[in-house]
Amino acid sequence: MVEIDPWEVAVTTLDPARIRFVESLMSLGNGHMGARGNFEEGYGGDSHLGTYIAGVWFPDRTRVGWWKNGYPEYFGKVVNAVDIGAIRIRAGGEPVDLFAVPSSDFRFALDLRRGCLTRTYRCEAGGLALRVRFDRFLSIVTPELSFQRVEIEVEEGEGTLEITPLLDGDVHNLDANYAETFWEPEPGVERRPGMLVMTTRPNPFGTPRFTVTAAMDTRAEGLEPTDAWDDALSTGRTFAATVAPGDRVALDKAVAVVTSRDHEPRAHPAVASALLDAASSRPHGAHREDQAAAWSARWEQADVVIEGDPPAQQGIRFNIFQLLSTYYGEDERLNIGPKGFTGEKYGGATYWDTEAFLVPMYMSIAEPDVTLALLHYRHRQLPQARHNARQQGLPGALYPMVTFDGVECHNEWEITFEEIHRNGAIAHAIRYYTDYTGDRSYLEAEGVEVLAEIARFWAGRVHWSARADRYMIHGVTGPNEYENNINNNWYTNYLARWVLSYTDEVLAGLPGRAAELGVDDAERERWRDIVARMYLPHDDELGVNVQHDGFLDKALAPVSALGEDDLPLNQRWSWDRILRSPYIKQADVLQGMYTFTEDFTMEEIRRNFAFYEPMTVHESSLSASIHSVLAAAIGMPEKAVELYSRTARLDLDNYNNDTEDGLHITSMSGAWLAIVQGFGGMRGLGERLRFAPFCPEDWQGYSFMIRYRGRLLRVAVGPSSTEFTLVEGEPLEILVGDGPVTVEQGAPASVANRA
Repeated sequence: MVEIDPWEVAVTTLDPARIRFVESLMSLGNGHMGARGNFEEGYGGDSHLGTYIAGVWFPDRTRVGWWKNGYPEYFGKVVNAVDIGAIRIRAGGEPVDLFAVPSSDFRFALDLRRGCLTRTYRCEAGGLALRVRFDRFLSIVTPELSFQRVEIEVEEGEGTLEITPLLDGDVHNLDANYAETFWEPEPGVERRPGMLVMTTRPNPFGTPRFTVTAAMDTRAEGLEPTDAWDDALSTGRTFAATVAPGDRVALDKAVAVVTSRDHEPRAHPAVASALLDAASSRPHGAHREDQAAAWSARWEQADVVIEGDPPAQQGIRFNIFQLLSTYYGEDERLNIGPKGFTGEKYGGATYWDTEAFLVPMYMSIAEPDVTLALLHYRHRQLPQARHNARQQGLPGALYPMVTFDGVECHNEWEITFEEIHRNGAIAHAIRYYTDYTGDRSYLEAEGVEVLAEIARFWAGRVHWSARADRYMIHGVTGPNEYENNINNNWYTNYLARWVLSYTDEVLAGLPGRAAELGVDDAERERWRDIVARMYLPHDDELGVNVQHDGFLDKALAPVSALGEDDLPLNQRWSWDRILRSPYIKQADVLQGMYTFTEDFTMEEIRRNFAFYEPMTVHESSLSASIHSVLAAAIGMPEKAVELYSRTARLDLDNYNNDTEDGLHITSMSGAWLAIVQGFGGMRGLGERLRFAPFCPEDWQGYSFMIRYRGRLLRVAVGPSSTEFTLVEGEPLEILVGDGPVTVEQGAPASVANRA
């Protein structure tokens, strides 16, 4: 259905059964706000209308487990905000609705290079044959602004043509309880014509209320204003003309969106008006050129070029585009949700995906400040993480599984307070940033505070088993969510041990900070005892790390033993059957061996991969990339490429049959990880960058850029050798295979690929 193009995602078939899928693919974002690829003129068939504002959310009134101590009070979720994109069209008095009127020459295209969305078609309505073109983008130059243009050419017929741009605040979430709404007019602000000022309704949990103001400016060509309205939750303007064959009309719409996160509500009208005044001084095309230039600057250091495999090329660029549309580090109060601005599933909140999957990519494709903003986000929420731990009667800090403000807001126990491995991922991100940049300033000022509190949590969460003479961690869920309330998840235990060891090491070099944080020798000695005697399930006969106690007692069988009617398990099997099965949703033991590759021999990774991968159904979007990286490391290039394709085109090809709910934003780094860390063999820990590149058999080559310690390095991998070019910065010594290579500006270095 999706056309293959290296810089574009386009569909040319209007399939009413797949509108939601297409809306997800065509989503736009700019860090401040985002919207699904909804039809501006409206669509009478099945559709998921969605516009979302970063940091604006609401507590769902559904309470689960409210009678049990430790449960969150509410489930937080992103709320559908004012529809800023609506531009209705009437021809001869009949609405132009592609669900109802005949149409042809349909084309809907997302321009990945320039960050713009266009849609064209020919339709017949009200006695007129029209050729319609929409152009739309959310500015990354001024993120509070949205720009649209609609152009209509009359091919046949005579009659009246009306275009009505509007702002619609009468919206609800797709998953709203009983058509629940979230917005009401803000009475304390005197709004102007063409403006809506709305505030989220009061809630019983005391969470913040948000005011959002949207204001529009419209310019028409070949049309005259005929009507206008300014209701409580809707405002619009109608422009009309009597037309004949050959006539052309156009309308430009600019919308400013500001929130109480940045401005006091009373200031909103003035702020929004100033934004629109500045925007209106230049034509739509000039803003489009600014957008293209800004995206070009991002692509200069983020692009991955693949030669010889157009679907693979399209896949990774689509993923990078959507990630950079969601987050680019401008606001330290924000993080990255699994769906970004593309849907409401998972509540639009922040998960552990950021630290485990996104930090390595952002470190390499953007300036360090982008990743530093993510680390500041977690430090800012350290008090709330302490609160989460106290809710469980534990010391230290427990970072949330799901959050908007640092307080846990997911209401499933097996996810919320059993999937505690996220604490370790946050600590590891601090280490990764420090080692990759060589900058210890964050670690010594803020990071050590986070590490100490996470270490205290782990020291409180373990228990001593006198029978086994080991420390253990019971009642957890690992990354593999197809097993809940298990004991001694290998990945969780390994992470906990590593956090205690690393934090002890950091504090040894910062005795003054240790004293400030109240960490004395006795506390650190207990950490060392836990490290020395932590239980890590292992089977000597199989030579593998055991996923958790009891896993080997299951009826072990590979995925290949299942029938086609069994998959996907999460859509075919009961939850009870899934939990009793040996099938793995995503990398678990292998997640740990990926995170700490330097701790294991290739033979150890190979044995564990051979044991666990055949039982993995990859029904988490986060799974394929980790397996791809490890497959590349252990000399399984065909498997690595197969899994790369799955992660790169997960949404474009709708692998999991759920893209209609929104894109899998936080797994979109997977394609980059598979190429750079997998095929390129890059490792960023330690004093030097390491590479061990190979080129997939069916590719002619690939290249990527690496931002590292003030340098910009281009890595171009060909069928037999790799060229390293220093684009910016001082000379750099890297390791390629086991040998050192020095790269200087103007003197590229070429090295033979690994066999």
